[in-house]
Amino acid sequence: MSTHEVFNQPPPLENLNLFTSDAALVDAVSREGAGAFIDDLARFGELLGRPESIRLGFEANENTPVLKTHDRFGNRLDEVDYHPSWHELMRLSVENGLHSGPWKTDKPGSHVARAAKMFLMSQAEFGHLCPISMTYSVVPALRKQPDVAAEWETLITSSVYDRRFVPASRKKGVILGMGMTEKQGGSDVRANTTRAVPQGKGGPGGEYVVTGHKWFVSAPMSDAFLILAQAPKGLSCFLLPRWKPDGTKNPFFIQRLKNKLGNRSNASGEVEIDGAWARMVGEEGRGVPTIIEMVNHTRLDCTIGSSSLMRQALVQALHHTGHRNAFGKTLIDQPLMRNVLADLAVESEAATLLAMRLAHAYDHENDGFEDAFRRIATAVSKYWICKRAPSHVYEALECLGGGGFVEESILPRLYREAPVNAVWEGSGNVIALDVLRAAQKEPKTLEALIAEIKKASDIRLDHHLDRILNAAKKIPADESLARRLVEGLALALQASLLLRRGHPAVAEAFLASRLGGDWGHAFGTLPATADLAAIIERARPKVG
Repeated sequence: MSTHEVFNQPPPLENLNLFTSDAALVDAVSREGAGAFIDDLARFGELLGRPESIRLGFEANENTPVLKTHDRFGNRLDEVDYHPSWHELMRLSVENGLHSGPWKTDKPGSHVARAAKMFLMSQAEFGHLCPISMTYSVVPALRKQPDVAAEWETLITSSVYDRRFVPASRKKGVILGMGMTEKQGGSDVRANTTRAVPQGKGGPGGEYVVTGHKWFVSAPMSDAFLILAQAPKGLSCFLLPRWKPDGTKNPFFIQRLKNKLGNRSNASGEVEIDGAWARMVGEEGRGVPTIIEMVNHTRLDCTIGSSSLMRQALVQALHHTGHRNAFGKTLIDQPLMRNVLADLAVESEAATLLAMRLAHAYDHENDGFEDAFRRIATAVSKYWICKRAPSHVYEALECLGGGGFVEESILPRLYREAPVNAVWEGSGNVIALDVLRAAQKEPKTLEALIAEIKKASDIRLDHHLDRILNAAKKIPADESLARRLVEGLALALQASLLLRRGHPAVAEAFLASRLGGDWGHAFGTLPATADLAAIIERARPKVG
């Protein structure tokens, strides 16, 4: 028996092409050199908007990974069971090249196209992209050791997702991870106590026996990991597989899985390593410079992921308010709600443009300007966009009211995911100090960033940049000001990109509020001069 009639509720947000409905993303992909991938991205965006794809994300988060340390006879297993939906998401990502696309083609714009796919897939389900990102990011680090890369790269770049827990030699494709963090050191990886003892002469490409503890290993069912360990000549980088060359399990013991705030579909574990076989990657004692190649690419993905969460949250808010009536009007037509939505849209487009511009820099390796820009802009972008995501998602959640606070709306999941990227691959202070270090030790990086910013001209941007650079002169004597420098540089870069490549109404609202000071302390405080209608229309998903 029906108890009531349901009305004044939005229809399900399904069958929306996540790519073609996002004007800012479509424009950015073309402008950053990936126009040849438009059709493929449109196909992928349509796939991810289907009800069955949306359901995969919910199921993977409702059915979290389970650790199996032993079988019923007491034998060590050290395996993690994932829900079938997790494996289906992994299959989709691998088959569509999110884990390795740019490493398999010389086609211009491949990193931008892959970034756009990450942007789209993050909106469907974010957690499984951790191992996907690490697999993508491991290649440039592995190439520091060509003989090791030659053994693994074909499997890494395979389009087959092979979930079997068997030696890599028996698989059609592999997933790789990373293990740096130890409980006594955290971000201070030079405090790591894990030890690596050479077998034979050792050195680059040599065999080692590794013993120690890793406090946070994400995706511990990966086929191999880049880790840091103390070798006789100092902290070094190693490739440690789950299986030894003779086909026996490496002594890699998963002690427990973390009960995390978010990213719940993805397993993260504490691991004991007890005499495991590994090979050195790069020079002995140069572990951090070697693995930083991997870290920088995962920082790019942190930027993309946070931008994507903002877009999904904004779309949910726009969809709800566009169908919900209150006080005699559709919510999206209420003046104060329009200011909130427009402000969220401004933040989202600024993040999208910055993420895609950064990906463009990764498409131009060995270009002096782009290399210098990438070195500092990766950290600047990662710091700022990852900081903005939690407050942005929260405000979008509030647009739905109580409905946004229930799991079926997806907003709670997005809100739990939002802080992850700010913590992974360097928390705020680590990233801010990295920017400071780059500016001081590699001045060409800051010069490149400023030159990029100055490609646009606006009096508000010019005054903002002057203030930031004047303040930067005080920072060497007081590191506590480093966050101000990074924030100011990020805002300047976003403003420049919006002036050159964004929608005029969005650019004007951004400069008037973020740089001109005509803004409050929360979203929904854009100045009266902002063209709210144009901004909302720009952001609103285009159907059909």
